[in-house]
Amino acid sequence: MKWLRQIRSFNDFILTIIISDFFVNSAFASVAPVFAIFITRQIQGGDAAVAGFATASLWLTKAIFQLPIAKFLDRTDGESDDFKALFFGSLAMSAVPVMYLFVSLPWHLYLVQAFLGFCLSWVVPAWYALFTRHVAQFRISFEWSLDSVFSVSIATAIAAAFGGLVANRFGFDALFIFSSLFILIGAFLLLPLRNKIRKKEFAERLFPEKRFFQKPRV
Repeated sequence: MKWLRQIRSFNDFILTIIISDFFVNSAFASVAPVFAIFITRQIQGGDAAVAGFATASLWLTKAIFQLPIAKFLDRTDGESDDFKALFFGSLAMSAVPVMYLFVSLPWHLYLVQAFLGFCLSWVVPAWYALFTRHVAQFRISFEWSLDSVFSVSIATAIAAAFGGLVANRFGFDALFIFSSLFILIGAFLLLPLRNKIRKKEFAERLFPEKRFFQKPRV
């Protein structure tokens, strides 16, 4: 099939970052379907309100920090800072599922969720920056859509079913450990990219949109 041939022609950077994203998204997707059940069963006073505030804690923290961090990453030359933010942010996120094992009160959960939101504030803009700079100029829609289909839709579908089965059969502790391991795998899959990161040249620093209008080399 033509689209399979397109995937085989992807550069290694894009394929690596997509596969890494698959593991990280799978980790959190495996927890999502049973997270509210975990809150009501494992946390003292856990109810629908606690679940709502826990979710709000995550996304509000991310909203507060992500734009300043993204602005900082844009001001720093080259991709080294983006890679470090993505790699170490992913490593930090791998601790979150383990933290859930020690949560017993609502405020514990809010702190863990806020920490996750802070980690995402580094990971998300760094991931966007690296993917955007390495995406093929004339296959932008396809390559972004491949990540959306493979690393979001398919990962969520498989991981959600897997997470429900694991939690039902082995309990939440086993599920959180699996989730942490998946994030670690996703983080360490990024290591080969260290030798492929680029230095931002002066012209691109002034006119970052210029590269999108360059003619392909024959």
